[in-house]
Amino acid sequence: MDQRCLVPELLDSLEATDIRAIRSRRDLRLINAFLGNERWIARRISDHSSSIRHLAELGSGEGTLTRLLHCKLPAAVVTGLDLASRPEKLPSTIGWVRGDFFDTLATVGGDTCTGNLILHHFRDEDLGKLGGILSRFRLLIFTEPLRTPLTLALAQLALPLASEVTRHDMPASIRAGFRSGELSRLLGLDPGVWHLEEMASRRGSIRLVASRQ
Repeated sequence: MDQRCLVPELLDSLEATDIRAIRSRRDLRLINAFLGNERWIARRISDHSSSIRHLAELGSGEGTLTRLLHCKLPAAVVTGLDLASRPEKLPSTIGWVRGDFFDTLATVGGDTCTGNLILHHFRDEDLGKLGGILSRFRLLIFTEPLRTPLTLALAQLALPLASEVTRHDMPASIRAGFRSGELSRLLGLDPGVWHLEEMASRRGSIRLVASRQ
């Protein structure tokens, strides 16, 4: 697992109403709860809450993290970006931009950008392009799969309990994930410009906080 290996994930090709997609999204909620990524993002956002005026979230999906961050930042503008349409019952005070965020992110204002388990979907060269778009933000907070044999082994223990789609997508996500130091490098974040904190969690996540010096 020295190099990243990207293969299409099955969930990305399914309609939202497909029963396989519904089961996979249920699995993802359980995986997210186990990893604790959304809670960690919320804590880091809270650490910087006094200086955040407008936050953009990449790959907002069902809007779970979007809602949580909106609660943490009641005075700030929070905008979700995703290929999917706006989730039902999302509070009207939360913004939503549908489309490819490589195109739409440049049109969204903000000082902070975050995302959970989204960047591993992209090739190295696309991450470099995204890093250029992200350069106008002041604070970046991302969590992604940690690409190690141990993380993959831990995932294999849970797979018998998962749906068919998750049994394919979970190992695929890990193989497309990152090791310590890779994510900031692939995004092209210059240590002379950014203060970088990149850490690996024991449960299998790589976590990045980048703030402009």
